[in-house]
Amino acid sequence: MRNFIDQTGGLWMKGALVGKVGSVFTSSATQHGGQESTILGFVPTLMHQGMVVVGLPYAFQGQMGLEEIKGGSPYGASTITGGDGARQPSEIELEAARYQGAHVAKIAAKLSA
Repeated sequence: MRNFIDQTGGLWMKGALVGKVGSVFTSSATQHGGQESTILGFVPTLMHQGMVVVGLPYAFQGQMGLEEIKGGSPYGASTITGGDGARQPSEIELEAARYQGAHVAKIAAKLSA
């Protein structure tokens, strides 16, 4: 994905993404696999393009609590796959992704109005 975004220099030169909505989600093999740093490392690229960055607000209560191991933070939805990729996203992680997607769509609609 980084390679793909790094090839958007032509769009940057034209300002084609200025004012568009950008959002990031990720996965990692372990609970401490750099989910937040991956998202935060991607955000400056979106900002250099002039994009409006949208995360996963704390209004999504699923990212709160300690009832299970889960991904997700205010920076974006995430999941933990396990070292061999055997773990699938939990229902809470899927809800987070859906919430973030809906939030992105609402913000995009407001910006295009």
